[in-house]
Amino acid sequence: MRVYMLKREQLLAISLDDAWAFFSSAENLQAITPSYMKFTITNSPGEHIYPGQLITYKVSPLLSIPLTWVTEITQVVDQSYFIDEQRFGPFKLWHHQHHFSETEKGVKMTDIVHYSLPFHFIGQLAHSITVKSRLEEIFEYRYNILEERFNKKTANHLS
Repeated sequence: MRVYMLKREQLLAISLDDAWAFFSSAENLQAITPSYMKFTITNSPGEHIYPGQLITYKVSPLLSIPLTWVTEITQVVDQSYFIDEQRFGPFKLWHHQHHFSETEKGVKMTDIVHYSLPFHFIGQLAHSITVKSRLEEIFEYRYNILEERFNKKTANHLS
């Protein structure tokens, strides 16, 4: 099984309290996901993040084909990091770390995603043809939305 990694960092001109409140709420996921993905939360995960929390979605990442995706919040350290892992969905492995650290200029947010695709060679081929670029596009969209929302389009791109 080939495991890929995507890492993104961004400096947000907000407090750690505000960053944590925004990113630890599942309700805000739709706001930072491209509309073409038709992202919809299908359960009521609750207001506060906690280990064991399950979040279910419908999402259409390719060709507008709707897929069910279930992630579990597996680790939470308040105002420091949380981890979500796929329990059911399009990936063979999905392990997404969300890290937050306070700086003099705001909050440095770091996303580290380890992922793998099913179907061995076919999955590797799909990764090189479309999946890698689609994930990069999704995270770039997220970056731009967060710049607009929290930085008023300032240049704080760290990677």
